[in-house]
Amino acid sequence: MKQSITALYLALRDSRTPRGARIIGALTLAYALSPIDLIPDFIPVLGLLDDMVLVPAGLWLTWQMVPSALRVEYTARAAAYSGRLPQSRAAAFVIVVLWALAAFWFYRAFV
Repeated sequence: MKQSITALYLALRDSRTPRGARIIGALTLAYALSPIDLIPDFIPVLGLLDDMVLVPAGLWLTWQMVPSALRVEYTARAAAYSGRLPQSRAAAFVIVVLWALAAFWFYRAFV
């Protein structure tokens, strides 16, 4: 999974990747790296099931949109990539703000 996430990260940074794949890939990568899950992990079975379904489904959908030659290139580069993925405090802040807005909207809509 780590190699797939790294390959996805490399694909998102390349301008040859189709726009639709970049959008779906960015959402998948954000969800995979987000500390906040759709269903919290402490809920038995369901907490881990969403990670086991949503992340691979997003990866599969993204790779279906990427041409096979590029997919092979990204996978090979990910296998040779020895560094860690860069960390961004700005991206973490954006994710937290989006989750807070979603929680606020949910609260206002249903409570």
